[in-house]
Amino acid sequence: MYTMQRILILGATSRIARFVAYEFAKEGAKLYLAGRDTEELQRTAEDISIRFQTPVYTSFFEVLDFQNHGAFLCGVLDELGGLDGVVLVLGHLGDQDEAKHNPEVARYLIDTNFVGPTFILTLLADYLEQQGSGFIAGISSVAGDRGRQSNYVYGASKGALSLFLQGLRNRLQKTGVKVTTVKLGFVDTRMTFGKKKLFFLASPERIGTAIHGAIGKGYDVVYLPFIWFPIMLFIKAIPEKLFKKLKL
Repeated sequence: MYTMQRILILGATSRIARFVAYEFAKEGAKLYLAGRDTEELQRTAEDISIRFQTPVYTSFFEVLDFQNHGAFLCGVLDELGGLDGVVLVLGHLGDQDEAKHNPEVARYLIDTNFVGPTFILTLLADYLEQQGSGFIAGISSVAGDRGRQSNYVYGASKGALSLFLQGLRNRLQKTGVKVTTVKLGFVDTRMTFGKKKLFFLASPERIGTAIHGAIGKGYDVVYLPFIWFPIMLFIKAIPEKLFKKLKL
């Protein structure tokens, strides 16, 4: 198990990210929480500091502001005194019906879920590779395992992220840097609020704890909840001639 002392969480205002942060804080890790809602970041930081008596730093981070990613990383390293791991919890579900017909909406989804994350992860990977230790955990989705008519734009963005993380894992496997891909099913968060017919809906607390456990165990790829592993195995095995006719 990795010694996790200085942890960066990107997209730290989500409920999943909060419970991931709790688990690291229990171990006495120094945390750096980054996201767009600075007020929520501060509330979360104060909560964690009081609960676990551990240092917590915060900063605004816009994943699409590529020019400032380098300066942002320098700020993280200055505050934490280095870095042992990063958890990327960024994501945007968006309006799938609108994304099917509006290329600007589709582009925003792809930029937010894939292009922006790959930009910052590339900088982080170079740092950790040079250091020769650490971990990267990227939160992807089961939606990226196969293109479905109901959410293929979102699925494409998450599928691309999963493929990027797979290649990064292959690149870094001899350097002492571990890369974990977390493929989530439905989780009870703001992204899924109000949506109907969500099977095996999991709580953010359960998922946050499981993500922390998967990182500690050094998993390459993990489906959460695990029930999605056999489900997606079955879905991926359906022949394309049949699959394209299904209303999924």
